[in-house]
Amino acid sequence: MSVQIRYYSTNRNLDGVRSIVPYTDCVSFKDALVMGQAPDEGLFMPERIPRLSADVIRKLRGASYVSAAMCVASAFLEGEVEPEILKKIVADSYNFDVPLERVVDNKYVMRLDQGPTASFKDFAARMMARLMSHFRDRGKRLNVLVATSGDTGSAVGEAFKGVAGIDVYILYPRAEVSGMQKKQLDTIGGNVRTVSIDGKFDDCQNLVKQAFSDAALSYLNLTSANSINFGRILPQIIYYVYAHARLARDDEKIVFSVPSGNFGDALGCEFARRMGLPVERIIMPTNENDEFPRYLATGIYKKISPSRACISNAMNVGHPSNLARLFDLYGGIVDRGGIVHKYPDREEMKRHIFSVSVGDQETRETIGRVYRTYGIMLEPHGAVGWRGLEVYIDKCGDFPLCVSLETAHPAKFPDDVKAETGVTPELPQSMKDVSRKTGEPLPMSGDYREFRDYLRGTLKVRE
Repeated sequence: MSVQIRYYSTNRNLDGVRSIVPYTDCVSFKDALVMGQAPDEGLFMPERIPRLSADVIRKLRGASYVSAAMCVASAFLEGEVEPEILKKIVADSYNFDVPLERVVDNKYVMRLDQGPTASFKDFAARMMARLMSHFRDRGKRLNVLVATSGDTGSAVGEAFKGVAGIDVYILYPRAEVSGMQKKQLDTIGGNVRTVSIDGKFDDCQNLVKQAFSDAALSYLNLTSANSINFGRILPQIIYYVYAHARLARDDEKIVFSVPSGNFGDALGCEFARRMGLPVERIIMPTNENDEFPRYLATGIYKKISPSRACISNAMNVGHPSNLARLFDLYGGIVDRGGIVHKYPDREEMKRHIFSVSVGDQETRETIGRVYRTYGIMLEPHGAVGWRGLEVYIDKCGDFPLCVSLETAHPAKFPDDVKAETGVTPELPQSMKDVSRKTGEPLPMSGDYREFRDYLRGTLKVRE
């Protein structure tokens, strides 16, 4: 019988650091999921990463998405979730298509925009909601806090809508979401409420993190559905395994280009590689928030504050939360404020990761050029991913099998897409339904005291 995987805090070794008391316990997946982040503001990480043997990877060839999901989820959750229950969770989470669209030669776009909110965030949010519902203590209400720069909030909100015993509060930067993203967020309703913050995404994220570390709020049963929660990372490993199973020949290596903001998506690829998936390189293109490619180039990490507003708005992150996990995997430590306490092995990181900053002008040009040349419609985030792949090929040479991620539906960014292609992207059915709904957010400043008072006066702790 396999031993359950335990989870530790990325801040566990920060002895003597002011305001941080290292959390040295290890917890189960259930506890990591429900707690959201560790009490010392670190992020939970698995003590060991389960391996997929070469034989298992070969047997996955041609597998359905649900089969790939069961393979990955079982490896992490063995002993914590009964196989029959996990099968139901997986089947219910992934009841939509995951197209792999050939662009040219052996280069593909994986369209992660076919779920109920037309965003890659659906993949993580749907499984996470069902796992949280399975694990929650009956009689208590869980209160989920979410910071979003665009797509996370609506995906999480839709995934948790109507789930018994759980309420969701979504914070978004008032001036930095698209009109359609705002409409999706504000109209979910039910047990899901939105708060529009006068500030940046980083301000929203910091409010959520402060609430988790506030001892005066410990009675509120708070948890997170942001990618600070490992329950969001686990499902994001799956689609890399699926893409390889559908496209590769046996043990053939593959390059993934992952448009990167808060780094949860790219982290999923790093975990897949460490599980044994033959990933040649992970490309992590950012927008003009270039703190990570600058670190790889110079060896010095400096967060960007305030973050820079770009048309790929879900990537407007000046200090990615999941950098703490990425640094941890390579032997480093960085805290939530962006202070590096120990640098990771940068040379080893560069052997596996390539990163480049793609500005708005390049992003727009890529949208138009890819459409005119290949007839493939990308939105700004997918364009950053594709441009990152092009730069990698220019600098490092061509590679036989490459997959770039399209993380949101082009219809979420109709003005940007039409300006470059001359075509208005057709709305998927999920977005057509949104146009008929109504709803308003609660406006709030970025002041933590105001947010704390709101939580104290609003949140329920019992069913």
